[in-house]
Amino acid sequence: MDLDDFPDGIIIAGPDGAVEYVNHRVKVMARAEGDEMIGMHLREAVPFDDLNGNSWYDSTEPYDGIATRTRISEQAWWSPKGSEYLITASLKRDRPAGPVQQVVVSIRNARVRNQRDRERSDLVATVAHELRSPLTGIKGFTSTLLTKWDKFSEEQRQFMLETVDADADRLSRLITELLDAARIDAGRLTLKRGPVKLDEVVRHVLRNVSGGSTPPFEVSIGENLDLIWGDSDRMSQVVTNLVENALRHGFGLKQVSVLNAQVSGEDGVILHIIDQGPGIPEEMRQRVFSRFWRSGPGAGSGLGMYIVRGIVLEHGGQVEITDADGGGADISAWFPINEPDALTD
Repeated sequence: MDLDDFPDGIIIAGPDGAVEYVNHRVKVMARAEGDEMIGMHLREAVPFDDLNGNSWYDSTEPYDGIATRTRISEQAWWSPKGSEYLITASLKRDRPAGPVQQVVVSIRNARVRNQRDRERSDLVATVAHELRSPLTGIKGFTSTLLTKWDKFSEEQRQFMLETVDADADRLSRLITELLDAARIDAGRLTLKRGPVKLDEVVRHVLRNVSGGSTPPFEVSIGENLDLIWGDSDRMSQVVTNLVENALRHGFGLKQVSVLNAQVSGEDGVILHIIDQGPGIPEEMRQRVFSRFWRSGPGAGSGLGMYIVRGIVLEHGGQVEITDADGGGADISAWFPINEPDALTD
């Protein structure tokens, strides 16, 4: 790879500290023309200081210091114009503990890292807000009951305790969702695999949603559905989140179907959740699966669809949003059979 094509700035200095090479990115950052930086001492070629005014060269001592050192760790340094950069270097020696023969310095703008730091800060602020909301209700009612117990009737106390219980359930669900999202981020979401009938999982979730009454939407279950090897609880979580999403944001359910389906030649079972809403614009469909994505009033934590995708992908499946025939959004989750090899031998 040509170092002129490298996105970071590269400076190479010889054993005497004189610059032997600078790539195009360094020339752009330094506004240098031609080879004017060649022969310049590394101290002048890397004119960056820390917040206390200490220079990079004097602080890191690339040609001195510990004789076994081969690398200078990346740290933030500031240019004479006040811009922040991340600088690291490798030290080339002709033998272990020998003198430094070459210093290769890498310089990159800190904007990307700062953007990530801001994203983390936004994430922490969002989580704090979500946790504080139910906690405020719990604290308010418990404090009131503790200080004014005798002033309330039995019915009023019952109402307050029921509200506290509901807020505690909400808080528990939120913490569970945050933990699941963290596991998905870290690639540590575990599945307790076993034989699962997706139609039974769907029927169980729908019974809970409809409260045992006849659901005001169409349910279509295919015949001779394949048995899936997956985590029943996690799959139930997927179905619940999709159904609740349709009820909350899709103006209610229109149709729920479970069918055998092949994807890329692999057998599996697909779940379709179709709502009665206006649909989801194509440019928004991937954003729906982002962490803390919300839309419209009554939005939840914004983690439901992110967790749905994480669970489906962990099963080796696919989740997709399309337009339904006749209007509405069609959110589908396909699970492969994943039958263990021991059962196929």
